[in-house]
Amino acid sequence: MKFTTSQIAAMLGGSVQGDTNAEIWKLCKIEEGEPGGLSFLANSKYTNYIYDTKATAVIVKDDFAPEHPVSSAMIRVADPYLAFAGLLKKYNEMQLDKRGVSPQAFISESATVGKDCYIGPFAFIGENVQIADGAKIYPHTYVGDNSTIGEKTTLFAGVRIYQNIVIGKRCIIHSGAVVGADGFGFAPQADGKYQKIDQIGNVVIEDDVEIGANTTIDRATLGSTVIHRGVKLDNLCQIAHNVVVGENTVMASQSGIAGSGKVGKHCIIAGQVGIVGHIEVGNNVTIAAQSGVTRNFPDGVTILGSPATDAIKQRKTYVFERNLDQLYKRVDELEKKLKSME
Repeated sequence: MKFTTSQIAAMLGGSVQGDTNAEIWKLCKIEEGEPGGLSFLANSKYTNYIYDTKATAVIVKDDFAPEHPVSSAMIRVADPYLAFAGLLKKYNEMQLDKRGVSPQAFISESATVGKDCYIGPFAFIGENVQIADGAKIYPHTYVGDNSTIGEKTTLFAGVRIYQNIVIGKRCIIHSGAVVGADGFGFAPQADGKYQKIDQIGNVVIEDDVEIGANTTIDRATLGSTVIHRGVKLDNLCQIAHNVVVGENTVMASQSGIAGSGKVGKHCIIAGQVGIVGHIEVGNNVTIAAQSGVTRNFPDGVTILGSPATDAIKQRKTYVFERNLDQLYKRVDELEKKLKSME
């Protein structure tokens, strides 16, 4: 699909400096620009590329003043980064605009499928499942009995949704994710064996949540594991049974929260963070990569280390640790001097 620079400028609420009828049919990096491509300049570190790029047009800030001639058309907007992000979203929506039900899909007679949905080949939709308008269920996806999929939610290929799961509107769940597998509950027995504790709760995922590939969210023992509105989970994350994750919290890859842990709103959890069970992390907390969180933390703190502590104190500790060998030598020399004085 092709658009002219003037059409793109109209979509972005900007203006064109240069050829208003130049045709655009792809998006590209400014340093890898090609004819027919549209790129953007938001970081001053990349300014030098605008003078040599082969991109047909570049989105720039409305007050950008080039120091040399620019051959590309410039689309001037208030915020180039947000404008380009909006175009990426529109482009992706067009790419993924699928509708219709494949004859190779299995849909239980008791299931309900809304308007304008897509259900791909070999998808399985269980008993009493409710799929709202505009949802997309890609091939080889499983949706278990009595589950609910909200409006315009997308389940990519190979997603597994167990029974009785509730997923809100406009969620995105990437391939390989598993929602609703049993929580890790086992009771030790006198003979050294473990008795399984049946997990009869569910998972509730609110609106506008994105879940990365191969991430797992366990069902609750009783009640619900809850992922609140706007949460973003990276690939390969683990959310255990009865965990609650607050609104608009983000979690990077290979991080996990153990059973009944609670994380507040607007938190940032970096990669490979482990949070033990039955503790509470407040709102607006930042947890640095590879931290081990073993106790409760209040709102607004930044923590790091294992066990995690206040970031400023922990950084000072790291400085001391790096100098331990020198400190040891000094102490050893002092001890020798004291012995010689005796």
